[in-house]
Order: sequence, then C-alpha cells, then structure tokens
Amino acid sequence: MPGGYWAWLGGTALSLIGVQAMAFAMAWVAAGQGGGFAALVLTAINLPRVLLLLVGGAVADRVGPWPVMIVSVAVMVVVAVASALAVWSVTDPRLPLLLTALAIGIVDAFHLPSTGSMPRRLVPPAALARAMSARHLAGQLALFAGPAAGSLILAAAGLAVVALANAASFLVLLWVLLALLPRARPQIKPTPAGRQAECPPTGQPGVLTPAGQQVKPTLTGHLAKPTLTGHLAEPTLTGQRGGASRGVAARRAEPLWRAPLDGLRVAWSHPVLRATLLLTGVAAGFLLPVTTLLVPLLARQRTWSPQAAGVVVAAVALGTATVAVAVLIRGALPRPGAVAAAGLLVAAGGVVGLAGGGTPTWAAVAGLAVGAGSGVFATHVGPLILAATPATHLARVQSVLVLVQSLPLLLTTNVLGSFAEATRASTVLYGCAAALGTAGLVALASPILRRRSD
Repeated sequence: MPGGYWAWLGGTALSLIGVQAMAFAMAWVAAGQGGGFAALVLTAINLPRVLLLLVGGAVADRVGPWPVMIVSVAVMVVVAVASALAVWSVTDPRLPLLLTALAIGIVDAFHLPSTGSMPRRLVPPAALARAMSARHLAGQLALFAGPAAGSLILAAAGLAVVALANAASFLVLLWVLLALLPRARPQIKPTPAGRQAECPPTGQPGVLTPAGQQVKPTLTGHLAKPTLTGHLAEPTLTGQRGGASRGVAARRAEPLWRAPLDGLRVAWSHPVLRATLLLTGVAAGFLLPVTTLLVPLLARQRTWSPQAAGVVVAAVALGTATVAVAVLIRGALPRPGAVAAAGLLVAAGGVVGLAGGGTPTWAAVAGLAVGAGSGVFATHVGPLILAATPATHLARVQSVLVLVQSLPLLLTTNVLGSFAEATRASTVLYGCAAALGTAGLVALASPILRRRSD
C-alpha cells in the first residue's frame, strides 16, 4: 500500500488514542458527579452528532473530504486546549465537561463521514481490503491503549493534562493532512457537467472489497465491481450502472437540503440495509454504553481505582482487536449475517460476566469476551452493509450508519445512567445482556439476513 496511506493511518491512530484517553477521563470525572450527569455528558456528544450527521455526509459529498477533515481537526485542537484551560480555571468540572462534549459532537458530525472515505482515496482498488482491515485494527488498538493512557494521566496529573495530550495528538494529524494535501489535488477532475468529481489516485474504477474482509462504507462516485454477493451495485442517480462521472455530476446538481434525506431513503428502502442497520442500532444502544458509561459506574460503586477501570475497558478493545487481526489474516467466516448475530450472543455472555464478577481481574476477563463478540459482529455485519449500498450514496449511507449508532444512545445512556444510579450498575448490565441476547436470537431467525448470508 502507498506510503501516504500509512502516514495518514499513523496520524489517525495517534489522534484516536488521544480521543479515547480523553473519553475515558471525561467519563470517569463525570461518573464522580453521579450516573445522571455521566449520561448527560454522553448525550451532549450524541445529540449534535445525531442532528448534524446527515448534513456532514452531504457536505462531504459536495465539497470533498479533505477541506472538511482539515477544518474539523483544527477545530478539535482549539476545543481540546480550551477544555484544558477551562478545567484548570474552575473548581466545578461540570460546565467544562458539557461544553467540551457539545463541541466534540458537532465536530464528529462532519469529521466522521469524511474520514471514512480516506482508504478509498489513498490506496489502489486491489489493496482496499487490506487498507480497511488495517484501519479497523488501528482503531481497536487505540481503544486498547487510549483508556489505559487516559487513566494513568488522569491519576497522575488530572483532566487538563489529558486534554492537552489530546490536543497534541490532533496537531500531529493536522500536520499529516496538510502534508498529504498536495497528493490529493490530482484526484480532482472536471466532470461533463462542469463540476469537479473526486477519483481514486490510481485513476481506476473503485471496487467493493471481496467477501471475507472487514470493511466499512466508504465514499466513491464510481461503479462498483461485483459485491460480496456477486451482484453489481445498484443503479446510479442517472439510472445506469455505469457512468461514474455522470452519477457524481447528478449528485452535485441536486439541492443540498435533499441530499441528507436521500441517504435515509436509500437505507430504509433496501431490505438488507434496513435489517442490518436496525440490528446495528440495537447493538449500539446496549453495547456501547457498557464501556463508556457502565464500567466507570461499576468501578466507582465497587471502589475500584481508575487504573482498574481503564484495564477493563482496554480488555474489551483487546478482544475486538484480536478478532480484527484474525479477520485480517484469515478472512471472515462464511454466512456473515448469522456469524454477526452469534457475535452479539457472545458479547451478551461477556456482559453477564461483567455484572457478576466481583474483582477487576474477573471483569477484565469478561471484558475480553465482550470485545471478542463485538469484534465478530462488526467484522461481519460491515460487508453486508457495504455490499448493499449504492455506489453513489456511500458517504450518505455511512452517515446513516453512524446515525443509527448515535440515535439510540440518546435514549439508552440517559435511561441506563438513571437506573444505575437508582439501583446498581450490575443490575443494568444484566438488562443490557438480555437485550443483546434477544437481538442476536432475532437476527439468527431473520430470513433476510440468512438469505444474504447464503
């Protein structure tokens, strides 16, 4: 793969470590103010993300991901530094935490759809599967290292220093993006409509990755070769399966206000996208709060140290990264729909272990199971979503994918946080396990997912 991709991935991985360190530190400090406030901080991130994600995907399709990423990363540097100064200057951390969370959610809404397209733009089509697997692995390694680093810095120097470390990681990513920008300029080519369409640097048609690779939706205006199931991508906006530049021109000619809604229309009208996105939403609503909300609350209720809580969160990431490595080396298992459902069942069993374990060591072992199940789900449901997505709507469907993970969190984080404060975090974990197990069993019985898996 090109050196430019590895440079981008290295800068992105470093910024993700900073993000995860900051996320853990914010969750730990917020949990000290009670479960309700901890849920409110997470809501402050998710609410603007939900409201603006579809707009962020449409903007990425319209102006391109490079300017969006550069601006959003620069804004994150300012946000992190401002957060550090605010935490240093006040004794009550609640207002700085809420304002920082709001800013992160707004920036994420624009940054996430854009950064998801970069592997497609920086590597030739033949290397796309490896590039996506490497990106997923880098993200999981950041989830492993970030909370541990955040807990150590938080215990030694406080939240403000964690925020400064986060700002430094984004400064490195900003430097990498500016250094790679000259390579991106040759990708801009005029379309027949007089607009500018972005092409892969190789100048070749983009392709969807083959079966057996863990991928996420990416942005492309080009015709896809046969997908996971052996079918061609759906017709472009011009009604043809070819004509990449015509599809891009039509996409850019449509009103900007209609583009976000068009992504929702495509996702809901396609039966496979509808089933997999609904399943992903349920999984996100009851699995993501386990590490972001319930583990810090569980640790505080059991009087564990922040380092112990960080180890549990890191164990979850390690389990997910182990699965990602296995998929990178050996490929995904056949029948990905059924395997993804089985992954939810494994994750549910791990959550039960978290709730029942009385020591940090046992909780870390259970966290490995949670991470392994989550990794199996992510690495097998991803190709189903990618293969079913029309080539002209990849950025917008990616926005919908992030949306269906963020929207349930607006409800579940507040409800679960309130219940954890009123009862026990372990009781709430048992409830999450029941929801995940039910979702896995329903998915196993779904004829749509089974038919797509065959």
